[in-house]
Amino acid sequence: MKRTHFIHRPLWLAAALAIPGVLPTQGQAPEAAPGTNELTLASAIRQALEHNPELQMADAQVAAAAGRAEQAGPWANPELELRAEDWPTKGRNGFADSKQTIGLTQTLPFPGKKSLDRQGGGAGVKLAATERALRRTEIVRDVKVGFFQALAAEKLAEVSAQLVNMAEASATTIRKRVEAGDAAYQEQLRAEILLEQARTEQLSGERELAAARQQVAARLGQPDLQQTVFSGVLTDKPEASLLDWPSPAHLAEHPSAAAVRAKLERARLEYRRTRLEPYPDVKVGVAGGRMGASDEAIIQIGFSLPLPVFDRSRGRQREARAEVQAAEAECQAVTQQLQREWAGARARCQLAAALVAQYRDRILPKSAEAQQAYLGKLLEMNIAQAELEALAQPETVETSPRK
Repeated sequence: MKRTHFIHRPLWLAAALAIPGVLPTQGQAPEAAPGTNELTLASAIRQALEHNPELQMADAQVAAAAGRAEQAGPWANPELELRAEDWPTKGRNGFADSKQTIGLTQTLPFPGKKSLDRQGGGAGVKLAATERALRRTEIVRDVKVGFFQALAAEKLAEVSAQLVNMAEASATTIRKRVEAGDAAYQEQLRAEILLEQARTEQLSGERELAAARQQVAARLGQPDLQQTVFSGVLTDKPEASLLDWPSPAHLAEHPSAAAVRAKLERARLEYRRTRLEPYPDVKVGVAGGRMGASDEAIIQIGFSLPLPVFDRSRGRQREARAEVQAAEAECQAVTQQLQREWAGARARCQLAAALVAQYRDRILPKSAEAQQAYLGKLLEMNIAQAELEALAQPETVETSPRK
C-alpha cells in the first residue's frame, strides 16, 4: 500500500504550523466553510458501503453463486419421445401399420452426485460471501487511510496558504525598506525567493490535496470531492487493545482466512464429485402405444447405460486433487501473511506512537519547527491503526445474497 506522510517540506515552512487553529488537537473538528459539504469519517465509510461499485459487484457475485447453488439441485428434465417404427414401405397404410409409441425418458444421476452438487453450490455461496466480507473490510480500511491522508493534506494546504500571505507581507515590507534606503537589495531578493518557494509549496500542497480527494472519491463511488471539507482529527494515542498479539482463533475469524477455508471446502467437495464421475448415470425410458395393423396395445421399457471405457475422468480427478493441495497451501500462506501484516502494522503503529509522544511532550514545547514532523508521524500512526482495525475487527460473513 502506498503511503504519503507529508514530511518532505523545508523546515522553514513548518514554522507557521505554530499558528493557532492550524493544527487541531484531539477532540476538535474543523468547521465547514459556507457553501461546502462537510465529510466525517463515519459518513465517508457509510457512503462507501452504499455506493462503492466494487462492493455492489461483490453483492452481485453472491447472488450469482446463490443462483448456481439453486440450479445444482434439480434433476435434468425428462424427455418426451414420439416414435413410429416398423413402417411398411409398401401398401397404402404405411403409417397406420407401423408401431407407434409415445413415452418419457429420464436420466437418473448416480447416487451421491446431486448431493455433492448441492453441497458444492452451497460452498460456492459461502466463498462468495466471505470474499464480499473481505472486500468490505478492505474498502473500510482504504477509506480510513484515504480520509486521514486527505485530512492531513487539507491542514498542510491551510498552512501553505498562510505562509504565502506571510511571505507576501514580508516581501512587501522589505521592498518598502529597500526603496527607503533602510535595507540592502539582497534582503529584497531573499524575501522574493522565499515568497516564490512558498507559492511553489502551496501549489504542491494543492496537488497533494486534490490527489487525496480523488482517492477518497473513488472509494465513495463519487466523481469528485472538490467542494468537500474533511471534518475530523488525527488521534494522537493508539487504541491499546489493537496492539495485543492476536490468537490463532482470532486470525481464523478474519475474512481472508474464512475465504481460503471456504475455497478449500469447495475444492474438497469438487474432488469428491470427480471421484463419482466415472460411475455412469442411467437413462430410463417408458413408452406406450399400438402395434400397427393388429392394433394391439404395447408398453416398452428401456435402459441406457454409458460404458466408462475410454473416458474415466482421471484427468479431472488429478486436477481436482491438485486444487485441494493448492487450497491447503493457500490456507497456510494466508495465515502467515495475516501474521506478517499484523506484526508490520503493529510495529509501525508503536513506533509512530512513540515518536508522536516524543514530539508532543518533549520537542513541540521547545521548537515550533517540529510541528510538521509531528503531523507526519500522527498521520503514520493513524494509517497503521486503520490497518490494525481491518485485521482485528473482521466483518461478519453473510452467506445469503442481498436482495
